[in-house]
Amino acid sequence: MLEAIEKLLILQDRDRKIAHVNDELARIEPERQLLQGRAANTQSSLDAAKLRAKTIESQRKDLELEALAQKQKIEKYSIQQFQTKKNEEFRAIGHEIEACKAAITKLEDQQLELMEVAEAAQKEVNAATQTAGEAKKHLDGQIAELSGREENLKKELAELSANREALAAAVDESTRSRYERLLKNKGGSVVVGIQHGVCGGCHMKFPTQIILSCRREEELVTCPNCGRILYYTRDMDMAIAD
Repeated sequence: MLEAIEKLLILQDRDRKIAHVNDELARIEPERQLLQGRAANTQSSLDAAKLRAKTIESQRKDLELEALAQKQKIEKYSIQQFQTKKNEEFRAIGHEIEACKAAITKLEDQQLELMEVAEAAQKEVNAATQTAGEAKKHLDGQIAELSGREENLKKELAELSANREALAAAVDESTRSRYERLLKNKGGSVVVGIQHGVCGGCHMKFPTQIILSCRREEELVTCPNCGRILYYTRDMDMAIAD
């Protein structure tokens, strides 16, 4: 194998590993945002349950205040009734007192209904609190694990990138420039082997002359279709496919 090919294969392997780590890193943040979104949804459910319970409690207190106001009216009407000397006025005040008592009864019934609703709402809050706590613990663990993986990937990337320039500098400038151009356009498959007489990159079938040139290993041979750099090893099947 040509020395230039050997150096390019080493460089290509390094670039593939760097690309793979960069891809892994690129997936970290979306995954983190997804986990944070799940945590936010769980917390939102808990907040909604708490708000509902709080609203019900507020409604119950409003009913209590209304009932208290009716009782205060009864006290006021009772004093007026005691002070009046007119039968007609006495009866009219009595009707007002009865109306207040009826209103109190209705308000107390509503309070009882709300107490049942409030009890159910509090059960929802308790369940949502437990669910949110368990979810937070689980998601915090996942996010921490994700952050740890991110840190490891960054370290791995730094190690892989440390001597990448040295590996590239070992290749002659002309060949390196060709490789770098192909790397931008073709991704990680720049230097490819020949299998069954076709390009390992674009899979174009080669004429015999190109296959023989590649096998002689006297110069760099490129695919006439995609421009990838070709190489040969003895374990490759160099026969042209039918």
